[in-house]
Amino acid sequence: MYMQAEQAALKAPKSRLQNRLLFHLAHKFSDEKKLMSSHQNLQDITEDQLSLASIHYMRSHYQEAIDIYKRILLDNREYLALNVYVALCYYKLDYYDVSQEVLAVYLQQVPDSTIALNLKACNHFRLYNGKAAEAELKNLTDSASSSFEFGKELIKHNLVVFRGGEGALQVLPPLVDVIPEARLNLVIYYLRQDDVQEAYNLIKDLEPTAPQEYILKGVVNAALGQEMGSKDHLKIAQQFFQLVGESASECDTIPGRQCMSSCFFLLRQFGNVLIYLNSVKSYFYNDDTFNFNYAQAKAAMGNFSEAEEVFLLIQSEKIKNDFVYLSWLARCYIMNKKPQLAWKLYLKMETSGESFNLLQLIANDCYKMRQFYYSAKAFDVLERLDSNPEYWEGKRGACVGVFQMILAGREAKETLREVLHLLKSTGNSQVEYIVRIMKKWAKENRVPV
Repeated sequence: MYMQAEQAALKAPKSRLQNRLLFHLAHKFSDEKKLMSSHQNLQDITEDQLSLASIHYMRSHYQEAIDIYKRILLDNREYLALNVYVALCYYKLDYYDVSQEVLAVYLQQVPDSTIALNLKACNHFRLYNGKAAEAELKNLTDSASSSFEFGKELIKHNLVVFRGGEGALQVLPPLVDVIPEARLNLVIYYLRQDDVQEAYNLIKDLEPTAPQEYILKGVVNAALGQEMGSKDHLKIAQQFFQLVGESASECDTIPGRQCMSSCFFLLRQFGNVLIYLNSVKSYFYNDDTFNFNYAQAKAAMGNFSEAEEVFLLIQSEKIKNDFVYLSWLARCYIMNKKPQLAWKLYLKMETSGESFNLLQLIANDCYKMRQFYYSAKAFDVLERLDSNPEYWEGKRGACVGVFQMILAGREAKETLREVLHLLKSTGNSQVEYIVRIMKKWAKENRVPV
């Protein structure tokens, strides 16, 4: 009913209260011209400054809001609730420990505040984990059931978040138009369930206004673009990430830097990806998703030794079974002269299109790196699965490469027996000639075959 509110306000006599009301309505209407007009009429009095601080908060200008609140608190220490507003701003800026300190001032005087206890729980969630946050909500749950009816829905919503999405489909859908974060958290739930299309349906019509909304729209479009092979969605994702990462309010925050790394990742500019990821690495040592992206960027820049180390830090079984992980790790093993470990990765896979692709990677990368024995083994399996003559040519070259390595003393002579076995499994007219030469050398050098 903002339109009716504006009409009623304009009928009232001019006053500071009318100006503050029109100021907030201009924000609701996204009318920058009216907003600036009302802004210019604000005076250096507490009510006007509090109104300005709230607009700064709603426009994600958290530091500006903090400056105003602190200035007012200097002269009015009895305005205890302003500490909660300051704490909220620090929470939004990711300074969770500072937020806790400021919040404690208020909770000492008002220990049963729904808003303050909920914020304390949210800080614990960010600083520690969901269990710590849930423990903080226990007192609030008891009081909310009797005294604070309005807090029930907020608590139910936050408990879903603290419990890693447990009960999301029961709790969040009815709250989508009640609590703004409910829609975002339901989108996150769908993403975690790999239901990208459902996540997209829920967020596609949302007009983002806060950094978190831009980031989530970017993540959803990136996931959908990769799933569908859609360049349009990937372009939209890249633009959202760039918009957040280059904004004045977010460029020096951790999410802002992650956004820039994601932007450059989609642009395949991995040198720039590493600049941004290195700047926040210390905050994500045990984060599997961070390490997955970090290792890929390292490998893409040719830092295979470091990439291998980071890939092996990852604990998530879901990521470790992802073909992107397996293929990059196999490439790292090969580039780091450990082809036998790449071959083990293939042997653990079920026969599928992905295992076929991994075989091709092993065959070709091992060949380039002159690791001919495992290249020959890979080309041999490929040849049996597909009669493409290129696989025979690759196998032939790899087998001859192994023979050359034996002659140079860089491969065990006993390997020749397996090479001959690989060659004989091919019904090609060239096999007999190659085998004859190898056997002649083996006989002359007393190598049992």
